[in-house]
Amino acid sequence: YGGGTDTTARMMSIRTRRYLNADMQIVGKRGGSGAKAQNYTLTRPKDGCTIMALTESHLYTLARKKSNMKIDDLVGVARAMEEPTFIVVNSKNTELSTIEKLIERSKKKPILTAIANIGGTEHIGMYTYSKAAGVPFKAVSFGSGAQSVQALASGKVEASLLNPSEAAALIDAGKVKAILLLHDKELADYPDVPTSYSMGHEVKVVTTRGYAVLKGTPQEIIDAISKAMVKAMMHETFATYLKGASLDPATSPAGTEVWDKQLKENYAKAEAALRGLGLIE
Repeated sequence: YGGGTDTTARMMSIRTRRYLNADMQIVGKRGGSGAKAQNYTLTRPKDGCTIMALTESHLYTLARKKSNMKIDDLVGVARAMEEPTFIVVNSKNTELSTIEKLIERSKKKPILTAIANIGGTEHIGMYTYSKAAGVPFKAVSFGSGAQSVQALASGKVEASLLNPSEAAALIDAGKVKAILLLHDKELADYPDVPTSYSMGHEVKVVTTRGYAVLKGTPQEIIDAISKAMVKAMMHETFATYLKGASLDPATSPAGTEVWDKQLKENYAKAEAALRGLGLIE
């Protein structure tokens, strides 16, 4: 409880329960990077009354076959948010103060990059970018995002990947500098940070949070839940929450058609990256 997925679900439910005229309870199933939640969901009826919240770590769990669930067991109902990712460096490290400098330096020596976990979002994100941009890197796992940030701020490593919501306070404090946004669109709050697409590298690394039900749930139920969720997430209450993470309330939430397609595409990309890293066969 209390993490980003939990908080987002609680914010979403505030208005959704009104539009569905039904009670909504947030039930935590901790353990295994979503494995327990996935196995629990598989035991529930396909009636739309059990909705699974998921983010990228759940896709990695599926790809690594750490639960009994498969991606085709799910239908995406609604996306709550799509948060892009920065490559950040220590503000005092003038050698890597721009993405051009980082690319040039990487030709001499791999970029020492802090990640939370092997096979996690930062690891896969940096791998994907390195393949596209030809930037050698060496991943150093610190076990948590907080420890990764501490390592970067202290100069133990040279770079890391952070979402804007994670990076904002550190950027404002002058501890880290965002040198690249791994996305196709600029962020209004960070107009001076170039995108990977503007640099000629078509790489998007995002943290999505959304909701899914089991395949076999009647389509009219899926559509009703999707419509209610999207309406709720367009409301000022949720919009304010999104703006706090530098996200656009007009584009972050999406309905079942868009989200289900993206969910399957994100899974395929995650599976390919994990295979490239040698973490799955």
